[in-house]
Amino acid sequence: MRSSASKLCAFGLPLLVLLLFLPVAGAQAQAPAQSEREQAIRLFEANNFVAALPLLEKVALASPNDPVILSRLGFAIYAASTTAKDTATRQAARQRAREVLLKSQAMGDDSNLTKIALGALSRDDVTAIPFSSMQAADSEIRKGESAFVSGNLDEALEAYKRALAIDPQLYEAALYAGDVEFKKAYMSKDERFRQEHFDQAGVWFAKAIAIDQNRETAYRYWGDALDSQGKFDEARDRFVEAIIAEPYTRTSYVGLTQWADRHNVSMGHPKIDVPTNVTAKKPGEINITVEDSALKGNDGSAAWLMYGIVRSAWMDRKDARSERFAKAFPGETVYRHSLAEEMAALSGVVESVKVQLKDNPGLKLSPSLANLVALSNGDVLEAYVLFVRSDEGISRDYPEYRKTNRDKLRRYWTDFVIAKQGKF
Repeated sequence: MRSSASKLCAFGLPLLVLLLFLPVAGAQAQAPAQSEREQAIRLFEANNFVAALPLLEKVALASPNDPVILSRLGFAIYAASTTAKDTATRQAARQRAREVLLKSQAMGDDSNLTKIALGALSRDDVTAIPFSSMQAADSEIRKGESAFVSGNLDEALEAYKRALAIDPQLYEAALYAGDVEFKKAYMSKDERFRQEHFDQAGVWFAKAIAIDQNRETAYRYWGDALDSQGKFDEARDRFVEAIIAEPYTRTSYVGLTQWADRHNVSMGHPKIDVPTNVTAKKPGEINITVEDSALKGNDGSAAWLMYGIVRSAWMDRKDARSERFAKAFPGETVYRHSLAEEMAALSGVVESVKVQLKDNPGLKLSPSLANLVALSNGDVLEAYVLFVRSDEGISRDYPEYRKTNRDKLRRYWTDFVIAKQGKF
């Protein structure tokens, strides 16, 4: 179980901090430094990064190879840097935070805290980018951030509320308000207080989702709150929605993966090996290669020939775009691999399999073909393609598909990826 959950927004870059499987004490730090070490960790987990920082610095000086302290020190430096107005000062702090976190990794630290912080530090500093075009709303949310990194949660919450009142479309204001409520609940031992504030966190996360349903963070944070309440199925559903919102972002998968680990639930995409490859060095020169297994097997694999045949019909001719591509995408002048093309090819394979089964009802299909047919029968083959076989071309079709097919995307995860281990 995680010991805490919070976020650092880094002025425009919301970041969920999951402190998973990190010990709060270690053999590296000995008395009398132990009491200072414990105090530093308590301040850090109370979200008071500013107060924790000097203590973490002192303990790290005495125990320079303690990965638990180094991880928190690196993150605290990063957190404190977000309030620095001077660009040079902020950049220097970010560089030092990165160096400390890398040292922590070298000492064996494999925590999510360090991975996520390093990931954020690898991207551009967006501190100076306004949260809102409304100056008053931007000012309030920044007040909230300063209060948050100092551990003043009530003050931060009020500032986020004011920011949202000024700019009702400010996603981050609702998101951060919910995260404050989550933090307050998580830190409390009073069960009634915990439940009330986890519920309030959900109210704020729902407001963020209403502002923008295609951003993953509020779903993922809400899933954490629900899981902390023991509402495991509801938490799973929010984590799935995070993936549906932004499937091509790594952090979208963190919630569901950790949920499955916590509850010993197996997950896995249906395995489909396509033994056919289609390439074109230049328009009109299309090369189809088929593995021997597809030609010699007595398991329906000959159907994979259709995959190459159909895809080749979508690719450019010597003198023009193919008729199929031009008809499907009249506004596009350059060929790309698309969801429509991949679906046409895979559907051709399915139809070939059905013909074989009609002629030979006892035919035992290869595992890949059996999975392909099951996805097709379940009307989630497009979802499979978008989540598993997507490339630069196919991913461009995702936003339009998601507009009217969220249910299919959802069913793919709940019915085909997440193993049925019994209802919670």
